[in-house]
Amino acid sequence: MILSRTELDLVRASLQRLRDEFTDHPRYFYQALFRHAPELRDMFREDIEGQGMKFMTTLSVILSRLNDDASSAQQYLGLGRLHASLGVEAAHFAPMGDALIETLRKGLGDELTPELEAAWRKAYAHVADTMIRRGGIGA
Repeated sequence: MILSRTELDLVRASLQRLRDEFTDHPRYFYQALFRHAPELRDMFREDIEGQGMKFMTTLSVILSRLNDDASSAQQYLGLGRLHASLGVEAAHFAPMGDALIETLRKGLGDELTPELEAAWRKAYAHVADTMIRRGGIGA
């Protein structure tokens, strides 16, 4: 099990709250990403709103299957290969994780407790590591 039942419930509930109440989260996520890693800006299309919605939707789907590697194996493989084909490198995942946590802080405020942040970091690390490994993403 990647996350405990409690951790997984916390992450899923906070993602739902973020989706429901923080309407600027897609834009904010990419603004945060480009602050952390401005060199990545050229890798993204101009439609950051659309890209952000796609990111949040994909994140929701992955989290819905987080502790079930068998049902998510193909999705990780596809996402990993897609990102590799776009020139994404393993090192690019760290600033994305930082941008995600920053977005959570912005959207959840004091509700992003140390316990919840740790659960999110654990979930993101698993997702990133699995995409890198299954997608053949290089350094």
